[in-house]
Formats: sequence, C-alpha cells, structure tokens
Amino acid sequence: MDAGSVSSSATKSHSRCPLKEQYLQRRNSRENLDRFIPNRSAMDFDYAHYMLTEAKKGKENPMASSPSKEAYRKHLAETFNMNRTRILAFKNKPPTPTDAIPNNCSTSFQQSKPVKARRYIPQTSERTLDAPDLVDDYYLNLLDWGSSNVLAIALGNTVYLWDATDGNTSELVTVDDEAGPVTSVKWAPDGQHISIGLNNSDIQLWDSTSNRLLRTLKGGHQSRVGALDWNNHVLTTGGMDGRIVNNDVRIRSHIVETYTGHHQEVCGLKWSASGQQLASGGNDNLLHIWDRSMASANAPTQWLHRLEDHTAAVKALAWCPFQANLLASGGGGGDKCIKFWNTHTGACLNSVNTGSQVCALLWNKNERELLSSHGFTENQLTLWKYPSMVKMAELTGHTSRVLFMAQSPDGCTVASAAGDETLRFWNVFGSPEVAAKAAPKAATEPFAHLNRIR
Repeated sequence: MDAGSVSSSATKSHSRCPLKEQYLQRRNSRENLDRFIPNRSAMDFDYAHYMLTEAKKGKENPMASSPSKEAYRKHLAETFNMNRTRILAFKNKPPTPTDAIPNNCSTSFQQSKPVKARRYIPQTSERTLDAPDLVDDYYLNLLDWGSSNVLAIALGNTVYLWDATDGNTSELVTVDDEAGPVTSVKWAPDGQHISIGLNNSDIQLWDSTSNRLLRTLKGGHQSRVGALDWNNHVLTTGGMDGRIVNNDVRIRSHIVETYTGHHQEVCGLKWSASGQQLASGGNDNLLHIWDRSMASANAPTQWLHRLEDHTAAVKALAWCPFQANLLASGGGGGDKCIKFWNTHTGACLNSVNTGSQVCALLWNKNERELLSSHGFTENQLTLWKYPSMVKMAELTGHTSRVLFMAQSPDGCTVASAAGDETLRFWNVFGSPEVAAKAAPKAATEPFAHLNRIR
C-alpha cells in the first residue's frame, strides 16, 4: 500500500465528498461547431487530395481536347460530384437518406432470416463518482454490487452504500484506526446483509437496512482479510496469512472448514454458481480449485487442483455463466495473462497475453464475452469475444490502474474503481433479451434466524 496515500487521507476527505458525481463537459459531435475551424469528420480527404494535386496538374499541363471530350469530362464531374468548390467543411454531413421499400417488394425481405444488429458499445463512462481515500492496493477487494441494486465501496476506514435506483449515498460504518482500513466488502446473496473484512483480521457482518452490526467473526485469521465470498449461509474468507476459512454464520462456532495450500496472501476467492467448487488465487502465483465433497471439519481440506501456470499474483477470477466447469483467471504485472481452465480436469484450455496487469474479470451474462480491467500502462477495460478472444472494445478514462470491478444485478452495467480515486459506470454489456423490471426478491438466507446469531 502506498504510504503517501494514507498520510494525505485526512485532507482529501475534507476537500472531496465521497460518491459525488463529477459533471464533465462533453462535446457532442452535432454541437459546438465553429465557422472558423473545419470539421474533420465532415470532410472528404480523398476528394481534397485530388483537388490539391491532380486537378492542379491538369491546369498546369492542359491537354488538347475535343468538344466531345470536354462534354464527357463535365458529365463525369457532375456524376461523381466533382463540381464542388470547397475543400474544407464547417458543418456535419447530412444524414444518409433511407429509401422506402415498396410494399410489393417487402415480402421477400421478410422471409429472409433477420441479421442481428451489432451492439453499440459506448467508449466513455456514463457516470463518474468521486472515491476519495480509495486504498490503492492490488490485493484488496473494495467494491461489490448487491442483488438489491446497491453498490458498496470501502474508502479508507468507511464503507459507503450507493443506491443505483435513486443515486442516494449513505454511510454504513466507519471503523477505528486500530481495526482499519477496510480491506474487503462482499454482499450476501440476499442483497441485505454485507460482510466487511478488516486490516486487524476481524470480519464484521452488517444488516444494511437497519445499519446494525450483527456479529464479528474472530479467530479465523492472524492478519488482514482481503478476500471474501458467500456460498449460501457460508462466508469464505481469505487472509494475508494464506489461510482460507469457511464460516457458517448461523452458529456460534462459525469456523467449519479450513483450506490450506497458499503460503502467501489470498487475494482472490470465487465460488462456482453451483456452490460445489471454490477457486482461490494468491500472491504466491498459485491458483487452487477446491471441492465441497472433499471438505473436512476435522483436518485442513486438500485441494482438487493446484495450478501453477501463472507467473504473478492471481487475483482476478470469474466463473463462466454458460459453462459450469469453465473458470477464467488473470495474473498480475509479471504475468499479464488471462487463462481459461476446465476445473473438472485441471487442464488449461487457453492463455492470452494482454500486455498489462490483469486486475479483475467479469463475464457478460447475456453474451459470450469477457471483460477485463488492467493496470499499467493503459489502465483500460478490455472487452473480449469468447472463445476467439478478439478484442471488441477498449474503454479508457481511468488514469490509474483499474483495481476493482462489479456488475449490476441485471448484468448490463459495470462499475470500476481505480487508484485515481474515481468510480466509473460503463454500459458495456448492453441490454439483456428480457430486462428485469424489478430487482430480484431478497432470499431468506443467510440470516433466516437472527436470534441464533451471537
């Protein structure tokens, strides 16, 4: 963690309001035209080159031509619109006219198979919020978007909640300096309860609707908890001590399983959709696949696969939504690769060198696409077509590495937070075939019986 960012946090918090929208002046291509400055997008550079070169040559070396040749030349000029006198254009081109299709000709077109229109991918963020005091640390996980359409972000010692429905911001908790900063946040599946990992190794469980601390999990780790993920009522935690712990939040003795295999900080944790397999990545360049069928309460659980292909820290993990045993993983600055794994066999299906540090990965829920966020040098988000891994778009705007990404419940919008202390929203995944009109109903798990939590 950059020491300079901590020392200046007090002054930043006074000068900037967390999650306040930045209003940037955007230049519309149809506006702000200047009658003295040509509009490059409206000019025909091939024609301009001809007028400045070929036409001039003709005047300098006139050829003897008959009246018939001269008439032909004029007719040709009119046909190809070469009688224009202006080279520079100060207005936009008029829209291309669309010819109406006669009714008697439309039948044949209707019978042909419709061609799917190419999705428009905006190259700029649709919204930018201030995120002062965001800890610039690759190994932490400080951003998550819950099923109730509320985004949680940890800024220094404080966790803020931003309601995507109405844009309202609230403060959930500010921890003491002895416990902070906050090192990870993760919503429970119900979208109401949230887990918060702390620098002092504790994990807090909060009810976001009542802003009430339900319990604090202790004893699972000896150092900061930078990775969290839920599997129904089980909260899995990963720490700097290399330990992975399954915590059943319904019971007093919450530690039910431990996974040992990493010998450095665990910075990535993701359960598969079925809840059967867990992927973990660490600063030891290792990627482990664990299986619940092998879990043991009496002894540390052995991994199903130990994958050593990455040559840098493995933080970015994403299970494929349309193929249950497909996992994507991303390596840090010394690796720069996105790798795809068959988690049943442990085989590496493909590896793509992205050219920069891979910080986070997200699958498109509606199309076969993968989004990655990166660090040095471009600090961009890259959209890939799967399985060809052809680049579909590169989204730029952040001026520092894009450490964290989270996806909206409907799968359309992606939020990214970077070391430049901004939170940006991208409409990168488009609209699903059937957009949900309301947020999913909150599940009763994982806190079905609050009176049992002690």
